[in-house]
Amino acid sequence: MPNSAGIPKNSENFVHLHVHTEYSMLDGAAKISELVAEVANQNMPAIAMTDHGNVFGAFEFHKLAKAAGVKPIIGIEAYVAPESRFDKRRVKWAEGGEDDVSGGGAYTHMTLLAENNQGLSNLFKLSSLASLEGFYYKPRMDQELLSKYSKGIIATTGCPGGEIQTRLRMGGYKEAVAAASRMRDIFGAENYFLEVMDHSIDIEKRVLSDLLKLGKELNLPLLATNDLHYTHHKDAAAHEVMLCIQSGSTLADPKRFKFDNSEFYLKSAQQMRQLFKDLPGACDNTLVIAERCETTMREGENLLPRFPVPAGESEDSWLIKQSNQGLAAKMNGQIPPEYQERLNFELDVMIKMGFPGYFLVVADLCNYARQVGIRVGPGRGSAAGSLVSYSLGITGLDPIKFGLLFERFLNPERISMPDIDLDFDERRRSEMIAYATTKYGDNRVAQIITYGTIKSKQAIKDSTRVLGYPYALGERLTKSLPPSVMGKDISLSGIFNMDDDRYGEASEFRNLYEADPDSKRIVDTALGIEGLKRQWGVHAAGVILSKEPLLDVIPIHRREADGAIITQFDMGACEATGLLKMDFLGLRNLSVLDDCLINIEKNLGKTIVLETLPLKDQKLLNYSHEVTPLAYFS
Repeated sequence: MPNSAGIPKNSENFVHLHVHTEYSMLDGAAKISELVAEVANQNMPAIAMTDHGNVFGAFEFHKLAKAAGVKPIIGIEAYVAPESRFDKRRVKWAEGGEDDVSGGGAYTHMTLLAENNQGLSNLFKLSSLASLEGFYYKPRMDQELLSKYSKGIIATTGCPGGEIQTRLRMGGYKEAVAAASRMRDIFGAENYFLEVMDHSIDIEKRVLSDLLKLGKELNLPLLATNDLHYTHHKDAAAHEVMLCIQSGSTLADPKRFKFDNSEFYLKSAQQMRQLFKDLPGACDNTLVIAERCETTMREGENLLPRFPVPAGESEDSWLIKQSNQGLAAKMNGQIPPEYQERLNFELDVMIKMGFPGYFLVVADLCNYARQVGIRVGPGRGSAAGSLVSYSLGITGLDPIKFGLLFERFLNPERISMPDIDLDFDERRRSEMIAYATTKYGDNRVAQIITYGTIKSKQAIKDSTRVLGYPYALGERLTKSLPPSVMGKDISLSGIFNMDDDRYGEASEFRNLYEADPDSKRIVDTALGIEGLKRQWGVHAAGVILSKEPLLDVIPIHRREADGAIITQFDMGACEATGLLKMDFLGLRNLSVLDDCLINIEKNLGKTIVLETLPLKDQKLLNYSHEVTPLAYFS
């Protein structure tokens, strides 16, 4: 494994600092695990991640790179508004066309890299605010934001879509010099680099001499990069397919969006040094930057939201008081010694583990729901083993009466965040999220992002369409796949792996693959895109709450469809950081129960309280044996 510490400045090595992973969805085709493994294999000391307009994969990238013995450098290929980020209109610097402002006049490009933890925090803020405030086709920053959050960030002039190269293509040398001067002043002369690429394409060659002249005039250090979009040279074919999926085109379409060649991969240090043999300093500077960059991710912090307690109380004392009062109310004022002992034990564990605020927050949510007539479930899972949860009204079952164990829920010998799923009437789930947002602050609450990956069936369907084959051929292949088990399909790679547990079930599929050349071509193409990220979505139930403004902790973004604030990190990364993840589950069963009670009262004049119904009703038990119900839910 390469040693990422003490990177030599003038060796023959090289570090790639312009890299699009699979998180540049349907554009980047480099899986992080494969990318960092190949970097380690080539004995390169570091690798950057600079995805388009987001830092979705920063946490995963940091972890996997470290595990591979490679220094992770977290960055972004930013979209920069040509004027103000608040100005939502297309801008032309000339007559339009492909040489003018990219995105049809909406943005230019710029590469940003976090040098230290302050820079990483600023990078996350820039990415977040670009979405929250500057979204127009893409999440866009502007010079005001860059000036405010420039500390700890290394910037470059970017790719051909950057402002400097755009100005040069249009013949605006003076304007390019002025723009580069402004950015140099924003980031500092030692933190602003002139980025040069060589993919043997015209758009780069046309401006190279002027670009080098500008760099010399402003004394900007050179930086060589390869616009990496996939890991290996052979992955170019899969990348072409991804671009066709993005644009809804086929490989046979002469007008489809495509790259000019297959040079956008992880080239070796020797290849990069050869490409820039006339500019060796541009390669040396990749090592200089790699040595400068040193960041860590926030992990394992206690970021549980602060619960507002009365004056003179702490979260600890208030939890004790509320739990004792709640249990006394359930026991008609007389708490048996066994119950008091169990309650005291649980409270002691919760306080030692630092979780009083968590239980107060959950209890508050349940109590609010009941106050406004939103039906709440009686609790599910191991949380039902907690007497504190029962006392606070979080759950509806007496754990001592039913012999439920607290240690299954919280174990003082295993420090882990408690996880209580909250069930609400599905029609009013949004009201509960709105309440949490109002109570704890709209800057401290967000829904959680998810990432959809291309599974075996989707890979076959996409490949069939992109290759121009009839839909029926793709259907024939997908129907020959082994059936799903517990909602999980066998992977295409597993079908051809004799060590896979389900290999024996896939003989029909393999026979079709071997007998039909068209099927083979489709499957071979599908294997190249299987497992790549396809789109982002939102977790069906998860909500993040934080004691600090989320903007100071993790990157976030805004869903344009409804304005909802969504994390850029997935659930695992958010929890690892120390944020509170809660599941607000919308349950149709609760909606049905509520409707039943309303109709009983309306039609029969009877008011029924579910919580007071006996659990051992012999007539009901007999009836359940006499009929065949559609389903049971418990």
